Amino acid sequence: QVHVAESRGGTVQAGGALRLSCAASGEEGHAVAMAWFRRAPGKDREFVASTTQSGACTYYADSVKGRFTITRDNARNTVFLQMNSLKPEDTAVYYCVADRSAARSMEFRADTLSYWGQGTQVTVSA
Repeated sequence: QVHVAESRGGTVQAGGALRLSCAASGEEGHAVAMAWFRRAPGKDREFVASTTQSGACTYYADSVKGRFTITRDNARNTVFLQMNSLKPEDTAVYYCVADRSAARSMEFRADTLSYWGQGTQVTVSA
């Protein structure tokens, strides 16, 4: 069992930056791949980024590539999402998720992923 908890999001102006964190606790907190998804108002859930258990490999949606960076601190079982050059279209509820599956496949398996956080609001003003 893994419990996942995101940090508080926030409001930032376009072009600004924000960092989210997500802590995975529980017996298997260190043994899971982790990812971020988001859901904007009126839109479907969207993959953002994922990282392997070690943090050595990362994967990104095209819409955030070059602007967002996912990293992992395994000593604290915590994953971070550094978001730079934010745009109004990045406004969404961001969800952290942990799963035993491969990080590469998490983008395509959202409906089957195991451990979801409650979500945190990120608002980017124009």
